[in-house]
Amino acid sequence: MSHPLDKIEPGIKVTAQMSPEPSEQDLEFVRALGVTHAVLWTDATKSSYEYYASRRELFEKAGISVYGFGNSSVHNVDAITLNLPERDAKVEEYKEHIRNLGKAGIPYTTYAHMGNGIWSTGREKTPRGAMGRAFDLSKAEVGHWHGREFRMPLSHDRVFSEEEIWENFAHFIKQVVPVAEEAGVMIGIHPDDPPVPELAGVPRCIFGNFEGYRQAMEMADSPNVGLCLCVGCWLE
Repeated sequence: MSHPLDKIEPGIKVTAQMSPEPSEQDLEFVRALGVTHAVLWTDATKSSYEYYASRRELFEKAGISVYGFGNSSVHNVDAITLNLPERDAKVEEYKEHIRNLGKAGIPYTTYAHMGNGIWSTGREKTPRGAMGRAFDLSKAEVGHWHGREFRMPLSHDRVFSEEEIWENFAHFIKQVVPVAEEAGVMIGIHPDDPPVPELAGVPRCIFGNFEGYRQAMEMADSPNVGLCLCVGCWLE
């Protein structure tokens, strides 16, 4: 049994990023804040249609709509970005993720095309006193994603070209777009974090600047593919 997709109405949604396994106290807390939508994250161990549908039903019973569901096993994956041996299997895994979301009635997910993780160099106070992640290129040593580390000077033992990064994105997006359109799922592409020209031998030439995004959106040529407005990265 599939679930009808919610129609995505324009406008900002009051949303919390939450665990897909919330406690009753978690749900009560976000309801008390006036939150109406949730974005959840999982990995390959829990990415079936049945799991996605069960999470939607759980949150809806609490009065919260599941707007999006990320899957860290196929988001920000070096095999796709750098054309490593597991690329084709990972692309198929992403497509199945999309199909399962559509069948479960969840309308949104994300994708990131970084080949060596998210990088930070510490934590610093923001102008109003809150602590936040900081990045100083001169101090960069290691990136992280999904339990893995990517280290300077070359995270994958060689330098990759911008042409390779573009070719690998084209390979991915041309396969994914028809699936997303058929499933009725929207994909927001996350900016590079941080948006610097290159890290550890891997260019960040597409989703680290406006022109790269523009060309990528033209390449995708689909109403189901857009940008993920991660305000921290866009501010950078």
